[in-house]
Amino acid sequence: MSKLRLATPKAFLVGGLACLTMMSVSVYMAARFLFFLLSEYRWYEQCVAFLLLGAELFILVHSFGYFMNLFRVAMRKKEVEPGPLAPERPESYPPVAIIVSSFQEPLQVLEDTLTCFYNLTYPNKQLYFLDDTRYDLPGRNEGEMDRYRAAVDELCSSLEISLFRRRWHGAKAGMINDFLDYLAGRAREGFQMRHFAPLPPSGEVKYICVFDADMNPFPDFVEPLVARMEEEPRLAFVQTPQYYTNFELNRVARASGLQQAIFYEYICEGKSLQDAMFCCGTNVMFRREALEDVGGFDHTSVTEDFATSLKFHMAGWHSAYLNKVCAFGMGPEDLAGYFKQQFRWALGTVGLYRIILMEFLKNPRRLPAAKWWEYFLSGTHYFIGWVFLILVLCPILFLVTGVPSYFIRPELYFIFFTPYIVLSLSLFLWTLSRRSYHLKEIFGGLVLTPLTFPVYMKASFLAMLGVRGTFGITPKTGNSSLPLTSLWPQLSLAFACAFAAVWGGMRLYYEGDPLSALVINILWCLYHFLILTSLLYFNFSEEKE
Repeated sequence: MSKLRLATPKAFLVGGLACLTMMSVSVYMAARFLFFLLSEYRWYEQCVAFLLLGAELFILVHSFGYFMNLFRVAMRKKEVEPGPLAPERPESYPPVAIIVSSFQEPLQVLEDTLTCFYNLTYPNKQLYFLDDTRYDLPGRNEGEMDRYRAAVDELCSSLEISLFRRRWHGAKAGMINDFLDYLAGRAREGFQMRHFAPLPPSGEVKYICVFDADMNPFPDFVEPLVARMEEEPRLAFVQTPQYYTNFELNRVARASGLQQAIFYEYICEGKSLQDAMFCCGTNVMFRREALEDVGGFDHTSVTEDFATSLKFHMAGWHSAYLNKVCAFGMGPEDLAGYFKQQFRWALGTVGLYRIILMEFLKNPRRLPAAKWWEYFLSGTHYFIGWVFLILVLCPILFLVTGVPSYFIRPELYFIFFTPYIVLSLSLFLWTLSRRSYHLKEIFGGLVLTPLTFPVYMKASFLAMLGVRGTFGITPKTGNSSLPLTSLWPQLSLAFACAFAAVWGGMRLYYEGDPLSALVINILWCLYHFLILTSLLYFNFSEEKE
């Protein structure tokens, strides 16, 4: 049996600091709410102050959730033998299907991924390429599509990878569900399977590994995941991180990769410890029995992975996260590709939040409180666009119009604000630096989020109206700058910040009162101006060697 040891002294230090930070967050949250209740506002000022309070509470609640996960990770008990997560090799080798679903991805991208499939060391693997390209769409160049189809056939044949096609009716989730039907002997009209590989060995497929077309697994990807799944019969899936390799000479890919890293480190580890990890759609192993039990992937959402995770947990299945880079791929290389990716994620996630809220109201006991908490945090994340807009507009309003007229005494404000901001930023940066992330890289990832606020606002608004949207792949190759006219929300807001800072400076010179309020809001406007104008840096994403 495995022996357990307690967390190390450094882990206790991290855990203690996380506790102290959560206390500072809670104290500031309470003080901020009290300041609002005691303030003397006119009715229209109350509206502005209420929006600002809501925006700050949103950030504080999500900060509290982050540091709570950090505390869990720091204080967890670790196994001395055989390892903290799973054995590297399973005791047996049940059949595993390795699949990738593709919608007319570039041939070079497919060749790299399928070659990595071929090089997997797992002895009982079955390799499948799910070609979901729409060859029959009107208006397409028939000759070009015929050449693409022939090239895909040749590629699969040369690498001995079975090729599955079907009559199109839905995107990635539908394609994988149709493949599951095929495995179960429920093949419908229009299914086509070409076994370029030798016929699979006897025995039904027990596990399914799913990859995006640009994600390339390392040769030993399968073994540790099978070992973990074999140890826990009620484990529906094990998720592994996404790691981007095209970051060295591309600003957008580097910043988006760091966003992923922030998520895949302490957040995912903390969620996994609460059995609340959700699937991220690629680099993941599923138990086929669990997929069959919940009726396959939820094709009603453009983030079918997140939606299916909720179905697993509702049905009593468990989930886990293995914090080990087992595959590598490509991130979006320009703002157009990044915005497209973020819009789809935001639309699907906020759309699922409506379902999470309804399920909670109908039966709050269906999931433990910790899981509901994690799903609420994840489901509301993309409201950050509205939050950022409010945070930017409030200093502008104060400097230009004097609304709200009331401003808390600075000494009282800093008593509560300073511990919160110093502890939060210090612990956040220090814990990520312990995992080899540099300060410049972290800031790049942090800045890219507020720059996406118009995308998040549009997606969350449509999602709350019930708009489902359509699935679209993120461009994998090439980069180009967006015209400045398409970036008007960010640039207009940057101009407004600059104007307000100048106006506030004039008020400071001629009026001089309230001194502290004017200075603080001018600094906030300058800070937001710097963030918003960094959009020009990211819009020219390619760097010279």
